[in-house]
Amino acid sequence: MHHVAILGSTGSIGTQTLDVITHHPELYRVTALAAYHNDVLLEEQIQRFNPLIAVLVDDKAAARLKSRYRGTTRILAGEEGMLEAAAIRETDTVLTAMVGAAGIKPTITAIEAGKNIALANKETLVAAGEIVTQLARKKGVQLLPVDSEHSALMQCLHGEDSKTVKRLLITASGGPFRGYTTEQLGTITVEQCLCHPNWSMGKKITVDSATLVNKGLEVIEAKWLFDIEYDNIDVVVHPQSIIHSMVEFVDGSTIAQLGKPDMRLPIQYALTYPQRITSPAPVMDWTRLISLEFMPPDKKTFRGLDLAYRVGRCGGTLPCVFNAANEIAVHAFLANQLPFLEITTIIEATIDQHQNVLKPSLPAIFAADSWAREYARELVARYERENT
Repeated sequence: MHHVAILGSTGSIGTQTLDVITHHPELYRVTALAAYHNDVLLEEQIQRFNPLIAVLVDDKAAARLKSRYRGTTRILAGEEGMLEAAAIRETDTVLTAMVGAAGIKPTITAIEAGKNIALANKETLVAAGEIVTQLARKKGVQLLPVDSEHSALMQCLHGEDSKTVKRLLITASGGPFRGYTTEQLGTITVEQCLCHPNWSMGKKITVDSATLVNKGLEVIEAKWLFDIEYDNIDVVVHPQSIIHSMVEFVDGSTIAQLGKPDMRLPIQYALTYPQRITSPAPVMDWTRLISLEFMPPDKKTFRGLDLAYRVGRCGGTLPCVFNAANEIAVHAFLANQLPFLEITTIIEATIDQHQNVLKPSLPAIFAADSWAREYARELVARYERENT
C-alpha cells in the first residue's frame, strides 16, 4: 500500500493524481490533501478520500471549510498546515504540485521527514536545486519527477551507466505559437495563450509553455535531477508530443519514451516506481499512420529558453531570480497588465539587475526570490504607467 500526501490537490496535477488513485484503490491510501483556496473542491476530495488531514493555505478559505465540515479529517490552515501535511508520519510519498516557488519549503520539509518526493513542482529545483538534491542524498530519499519530459528521461536512463550518456534531448511541443514571428506575438491575447494544442494544464504552466520559459525551467531541473551539464542538454521541438524526451548515448544510439500526451502516465510512474501497473490513460494505436516531426526551437523569437540556459550556467541565486521574475510577469500577463512579449523583457531586466550570490544558503535563496518579485512588480507598474 502506497501512502500518499498530495500538496496542490485541487490543481491540474493534483486532480489527475487523485484520478490515478481512484483506479487503484487497493494500492493507494491518501494521507493528506493540501490546496491554496479552493475549499469547495477540497471538501469534495475529503469526502471521497478521507485523508487524515487537509489544508487550505488561505485562512479565509480554511475558515469557510471548518464552519461546515463535520467529518473526521483534521482541517488545518496556512503555511504551517502545509508543512505539517508535508511531514505527516503516515506518509511514504509526498506529491508536490504547488505552483511556483511556494513548493520549496514543503518539499524540503518532506525530505527532512524522510519522505520520497514525486516532484511536479519544477521551480523547487530551479530555485534551490543544489540544496534540495544534496539533502535528498543525505536523507536517502528519492526525487521522482512527475513532469512528462523528466519522467521520460528517467525511464530512458533506467539501468544505464551514466558515463555512456552523451546528451539529454528534452522535447517541446512548441506551444500554441510555434512558427509565429515577433510581430505576430505582439497582439497575443490571454485567451489565445491558454489554448495549448496538446496538453491540459494550469494557467501558469500553459503560459510558460507558450513562451518556452517552461522548457528553460525543465532544462535547469534536468541538470539537477540527472547530474548532467548544460552543454549536454538540448531542446528539440516535437509538435505531436508523442515522444516525451530522449537520451542519446556515446555509441550513437538514442532511446526515447513514447505515449499519449496524458499526465496520468508520469504521475502513476512516479508513485509506483520502479514497478508498472495498468493505467487509466489511453494507449497509442501503432497501426495508424503517425507523423513525427522534429525541429530546433526558435530561440530568437522565444528568448526565455536562452535566458534559462544563461542563468543555469551562472548558477547561484540567478535561477531563483529568473523563476521569481517569470512568476510575476506571467501573473501580470494573465491579469492583462502586460503584453505577451513583455514577459521575457521583465525576466531579462530583473536578472540583469541582480547581484548574484554563488553557493547560496536557503535564506539567501528566499531573499533573492523576495527581491526579484519586488523588482519585477516595479517593472510591471512602470510599464503600466508608461503605456496607459
